[in-house]
Amino acid sequence: MIATLLLTFGVLFLAELGDKSQLMALTFALRYRWWVVLSAIATASVAVNLIAVGVGHFLGAALPTEVISLFAAAILIIVGLWTLREVLPRRGAAADSGDAEPITPQTSSRSAFFVVLSAFMLAELGDRTMFATMALASNNGWLAVWIGSVAGMVAAGGLAIAVGVTVGKHIPERTLAVCSGLLFLYFGALTLLGTVTQLSTPATALAAAGLPALAGLVLLALRRNRTTEPATEPQPLAADLHD
Repeated sequence: MIATLLLTFGVLFLAELGDKSQLMALTFALRYRWWVVLSAIATASVAVNLIAVGVGHFLGAALPTEVISLFAAAILIIVGLWTLREVLPRRGAAADSGDAEPITPQTSSRSAFFVVLSAFMLAELGDRTMFATMALASNNGWLAVWIGSVAGMVAAGGLAIAVGVTVGKHIPERTLAVCSGLLFLYFGALTLLGTVTQLSTPATALAAAGLPALAGLVLLALRRNRTTEPATEPQPLAADLHD
C-alpha cells in the first residue's frame, strides 16, 4: 500500500506541475485568502479523486467531460468579469486620487470557498490527472490511490498558492485584481476552446489570449472615460446669484 501511495503521489504531483489547475490555484491565491483556497482545493481533490477511483476501480465508465468543461469555463469567465468590474472607478473620480474608492480584494470566506471549490471540481473532472488516477486505480488498491492522489494534488496546489501569496505581497492591490481577473478570463477561454474546438494545444493557448486582451482594452477604455469625466459641481444658491 505504501508503494502505491507514493507512486500515486509522485504521478499526480508531477502531472499537476504547470497544469491548468496549478495555475488556477496561483490565480485564486492572488484574489482570495490562501487558507480558503487551500481548503477548497483539498475538498475538491477529495471529492474528484474519490469519483476517479470509483470510476476506474469499480465502474470503468466515462463521465460527460464536455458538459462539465463547459460549466467550468463559464464559472471562470464569470469570476473574471466580476473581478474586473470591481476595479472600475466611479464616474468623475480622479485617475490617481489618493481618496479614490478602494477595491474589494476578497469576498467573504464562505463565498470564496464555494467559488474555488466549484471551479476546481469542474476543472478537474475530465482532466488528465483524473484519467491518471482512474488508470492507477484500475490496477492498484483504490484506497492507496485515493490518498496518494489527494496528497499529490494538494501539494501541487499548495506550492502554487505559496508562489501566489509571495508575488501578491509585491504587487499593488488594484494591479493584482486586474491581473487575476484577466487570468480568470484566460483560463475560462482556454477551457472553452479546448472543449468545443479541435485546435492544437499551442493554437488553443494563443487563441484563448484573445478574450483577456479584448477585456483589457475595454477596461482601459472605460477607466479612461470615467476618470476624464468632470465631477458634478454643486449648483450656486439663489442668494449667491444676487451678489
